[in-house]
Amino acid sequence: MAPGFESTLPSPRRSDADGEEPVPRVVAVWSRGRPACVDRPLAGDDPIVVGRGDGAGLVLDDPSVSRQHARIAFDGAMWSITDLGSRNGTFVDGRRIRGEVLVAAPRVVRVGECVVLPLGDVAFDLRPPDVEGTRVIGSRVRRVWQAIASLASVGPSLYIRGESGSGKELAARELHRCARPRGPFVAVNCAAIPEPLAEALLFGARRGAYSGAVEASEGYIRAADGGVLFLDEIGELSPAVQGKLLRALESRSVVPVGDTQARPVDLRLCVATHHDLRELVRAGKFREDLYYRIGRPMIELPPLRQRLEDLPWLIAAVLRELDPALACEVGLVEACALRPWRGNIRELVTEVRVAAQAARLRGRARVELADLAPDAGQAIAEAAEEPRDGPPRARLGLSPGQRRQVEAREADITARRDTIEEALRAAHGNITRAAQRLGVHRTQLRRWLVRLELDPDAFLPGR
Repeated sequence: MAPGFESTLPSPRRSDADGEEPVPRVVAVWSRGRPACVDRPLAGDDPIVVGRGDGAGLVLDDPSVSRQHARIAFDGAMWSITDLGSRNGTFVDGRRIRGEVLVAAPRVVRVGECVVLPLGDVAFDLRPPDVEGTRVIGSRVRRVWQAIASLASVGPSLYIRGESGSGKELAARELHRCARPRGPFVAVNCAAIPEPLAEALLFGARRGAYSGAVEASEGYIRAADGGVLFLDEIGELSPAVQGKLLRALESRSVVPVGDTQARPVDLRLCVATHHDLRELVRAGKFREDLYYRIGRPMIELPPLRQRLEDLPWLIAAVLRELDPALACEVGLVEACALRPWRGNIRELVTEVRVAAQAARLRGRARVELADLAPDAGQAIAEAAEEPRDGPPRARLGLSPGQRRQVEAREADITARRDTIEEALRAAHGNITRAAQRLGVHRTQLRRWLVRLELDPDAFLPGR
């Protein structure tokens, strides 16, 4: 990496690096008993009608859907979802509704036997994912892959951050594929290395260097010579090993345990952790100098709960791998979309396989909600679910007459007027810089300004 090179790639959820403005949208992800991807952006405050008829804005050719089934609208803070007297009902987050409800951050809307996702701010078009076996690459992950491709020829290292089970090794393999090195891809789980053997396993060892070293070993670093070395959970390495790794990276050589002669190596280093390395540095658990060497460029993988549009495809891929004849009930898809899945794809794949086995034992060729373990996807109860878009979820069943109170209480926008004004004042009325100070997208800030009747020009210098 060139000295001073710094590049942190933002989450693909909220990126307008390509000039795209994020817009709310409604996406159908399950219809006719199989995955789907029907993406319909919402135009301003205009609602969209979901139905089977020609007049619907989101047309679902599914016999379980009424001609005009439901209406969905979003004003920047609250979603309005209305059942239009449908035959098979409209369900919001698993609960059947009557008439209109207001929700701050709904996860799933089910219309008949179809699943629809309301998404707040998405800065790109959603397209059907690429599916290869159980490998599902949807639009959000595809943008991460594009970033990896652009970084494949820039510098010798890459830092991948993501939760457990989110696909960090898959991302590292993508780097190896894009870089087209002459050497192999070597993956190492640092958390699984016994601390007394870490040095020998990473850097190699001479014969007789320690008790049990009956023959010389080259170590993982030399094994990856000419290729890519992937160190997963690098934060688990001891400070002493971290220091030796830094020396190896800077000198492009390793000294095996028990040896005095350096051996040259040429490789790309890819590191990953489910922790924030900066937090580990601040806590004294990770060497600051090593972080400066490997902490940039960085990419972040979205967790499964932030890419729910891919979830039905993942379920279908797992079932297809087990038995192409296996079908899936819509209730299973809906329930999976409502659970946090702290173990991400790894956890989902395991639980779907177990559910499929349960269905087979019951003599069914369709996997149903009853086959899914009650705690599947939510076994770690204390891990609070992160909302995908917008403020914390509001209660269902509110009448239209309570709209203003709900918006003020749940979205907490009015209460933040002073904060917004302070940000505008500090940014001299510049909406983009004010949004950055607030940690929101400028489109969201514009919506708040309209609602609060705030004029950014009033905060220009001298006003």
